[in-house]
Amino acid sequence: MVAGYQFCITIGILLASVFVYVTKDINNSGQYRIPIAIQFAWAIILAGGLFTLPDSPRYYVKRGHLEKASASLARLRGQPADSDYIQNELAEIVANDEYERSIIPATGFVSSWAACFSGGLWTSNSNLRRTILGTSLQMMQQWTGVNFIFYYSTPFLQSTGAISNPFAISMIFTAVNVGSTPLSFWTVERFGRRPLLIVGAFGMLICQFLVAIIGVTVGFNKTYLNADGDARAVNISAVNAQIAFIAIFIFFFASTWGPGAWILIGEIFPLPIRSRGVGLSTASNWLWNTIIAVITPYMVGADKGNLRSSVFFVWGGLCTCAFVYSYFLVPETKGLSLEQVDRMMEESTPRTSAKWVPHQTFAAAMEEKRGSHAVHHDGLEQEKV
Repeated sequence: MVAGYQFCITIGILLASVFVYVTKDINNSGQYRIPIAIQFAWAIILAGGLFTLPDSPRYYVKRGHLEKASASLARLRGQPADSDYIQNELAEIVANDEYERSIIPATGFVSSWAACFSGGLWTSNSNLRRTILGTSLQMMQQWTGVNFIFYYSTPFLQSTGAISNPFAISMIFTAVNVGSTPLSFWTVERFGRRPLLIVGAFGMLICQFLVAIIGVTVGFNKTYLNADGDARAVNISAVNAQIAFIAIFIFFFASTWGPGAWILIGEIFPLPIRSRGVGLSTASNWLWNTIIAVITPYMVGADKGNLRSSVFFVWGGLCTCAFVYSYFLVPETKGLSLEQVDRMMEESTPRTSAKWVPHQTFAAAMEEKRGSHAVHHDGLEQEKV
């Protein structure tokens, strides 16, 4: 579902690219007003959908509404609310909530945010470490340089003088983005989160360095002035190769880091700080998104840094950082529930977590832990009998 969320974002980027392409020849303010105005329609749809969005079972458990939690869980799982499947999972959620509350009691606004930074940096299950992991994952996703392609590919390609229709090339890039993302629906469960990020980072760094090397030798950076004074690329084949490797780079990003970073930040935070941890991670994404959007014109502007193809050395170096980061610091959460991820991180077995098995079912422990809730469930069992 999280990968599906990313897929919908890529569709939105493609639609935006289409509308920009359609309005590119309008010689008045409608060239930018029309694409912006169309966004209001989607904002209205989003706002309307929020009114029908159900709360999560964990949210209801956190507030002591077990009946609502059971109904929400039944809706999510497509099972009867009184089934053993639902009741066992609900018992696990409740038991884990009580355990987490015993470690991090419910506190005020300031204290709840401060809890995101509690614990030691070298403690595997500390909140500080999880917060750093979540925020750095989103930072690394932006460091790949993918938004340089989506934000500045049109003026960048236009500046080379080798592309007759940079708007069309930009649409091709966004189409590759859309077509590649659904692949992650299968690979993220087949191979896991960590291998996906490692392979994706490695593929991206290879593509970025190839684009840079080709560019500074025979591609974008090697131009001459024709009789009309216009810049033209010396080697059109080399330019085409650069465009091809940029498209392959987008393929690697869209099928790995695009959805993968979002999936992981939804799985690593414990219940007491989950919403705040995800919020901080998302804020990190947009912070670095903004930084990259601001500094890129200074990096590639003809009257400023004028890096041209050399800018891909920067993105390639950052993708190398993402590769090293994924290999050494990213845990594997494939096949684990949110509660099992907490146990896995406590036991410090990130690389073998795919084979991790709970020592005891929470359903069994629930009879001892849920207190007054046990009476309610016992009453339901008697009614069923």
